[in-house]
Amino acid sequence: MDSNILAAFRHDLYGCFVRAGDALINTVDALLTETRAHSLAELSLSPFFARRWPSLYAGLQDARIDRKALRRTFAARVRPPEPGARLIIGGDASSIARPQSPTARDRTYVHQSNLPEGAKPVTPGWQFSTLAVLPEKPSSWTYVLDNRRIPSEQTQGQVMAAQLAEVVPLLPATALRPLFVGDGYYGSVTFLKQTEGSACDKLTRFARNRVLYRPAPPRTGKRGAPRKDGEPFKCHDASTHGPPDERWQGEDAASHPVEVDCWNNLHFQDARHIVVSLLRIVRPAAKGTGRDPRISWFLFEGRQRPPLAEVSWVYARRYSLEHGYRVDKQDLLWQSPRLRTPEQFQHWTDVVASVRNQLCLACPQAKEALLPWERAERPATPQQVRRVMGRILAELGTPARQCQPRGYSPGRPKGAIPKPAPRFPVVYKATEKPKTLV
Repeated sequence: MDSNILAAFRHDLYGCFVRAGDALINTVDALLTETRAHSLAELSLSPFFARRWPSLYAGLQDARIDRKALRRTFAARVRPPEPGARLIIGGDASSIARPQSPTARDRTYVHQSNLPEGAKPVTPGWQFSTLAVLPEKPSSWTYVLDNRRIPSEQTQGQVMAAQLAEVVPLLPATALRPLFVGDGYYGSVTFLKQTEGSACDKLTRFARNRVLYRPAPPRTGKRGAPRKDGEPFKCHDASTHGPPDERWQGEDAASHPVEVDCWNNLHFQDARHIVVSLLRIVRPAAKGTGRDPRISWFLFEGRQRPPLAEVSWVYARRYSLEHGYRVDKQDLLWQSPRLRTPEQFQHWTDVVASVRNQLCLACPQAKEALLPWERAERPATPQQVRRVMGRILAELGTPARQCQPRGYSPGRPKGAIPKPAPRFPVVYKATEKPKTLV
């Protein structure tokens, strides 16, 4: 049954490649199997790539991908959750650094992590917004629903809002609405207004210096305009909290005490019609650092809030996105190719997402190819599944047509002088200073 699902996925994927589909499918199969490749050109050494190495770049340059059909293909193979459970999807953004690529169009200043102390955390490059299905246990097994470049004229929140609007209706119908999990960037009133019509609930991180408001008090009958907001709720000021509406106390997976408090019926001053719940998770045994805080704030907006006992581990599933980015960049060569245009890199990003999802579909039927130092009792990793994909693809075959040799290119005409490639400046995004809430 799993092989039939994978074969149907590959057939539909081939249909999404409107132009240069044969070269793209060969590129997908080469990336699935060639675990020793460290560059884009080395993928041509794979026995599943029936072309010469220039076809890798020519395929990405000439490609035309039906991205609507690609989203439908990805969403159609999402495994429904167990009865009584809900589908957890996560969103985040990742950067592709291009500091020395002046011929690359529409570069912006993006965040760059893991730098030496004192180095500037920004660099010119492209940024991509990822929406993926999160596994039950935090791991690198994320199933990509959409991975889209964030252009200079849009923000990360605008792109994610568009992705939710287009992808969520394609997900399998379940009794519980899908739950979107995001970091603090998505816990803003701007993002809530942008995703107001999305058919999913949202659980996001919330900054501790933000302010919410309780419902407006009833009218007093006195002259003048009635109050539009109730008493403020300041996360950093415990005197404004009052008793929580709900509370849960228990232990986490490490048997450390955990306290979860919830305040309902709160709103932002700029969006009074959007009612949210504010949750506070207190872990007395934590170190109190940025990565291990003792107090964390979360914002929930939607219809079906997770039980307080499950909020902590539900949000912890979001960290799978970070593991997925690591696999994409280190093993699947996502940031390695030096492609000139953002359209070409979007095609390459779609190829990487197609490979990742095929690994997810092939994982149940793949026998681990363990190295001597790898433990057999641990779950399989994407890299281990890649080692056996050659056997699986040999059984399934390829939807691509037979390659037609065309001989060697005649090259440039004698006396031709190529013009230098145009240069593009780095785009500065216009950002408004956030309003100070008091």
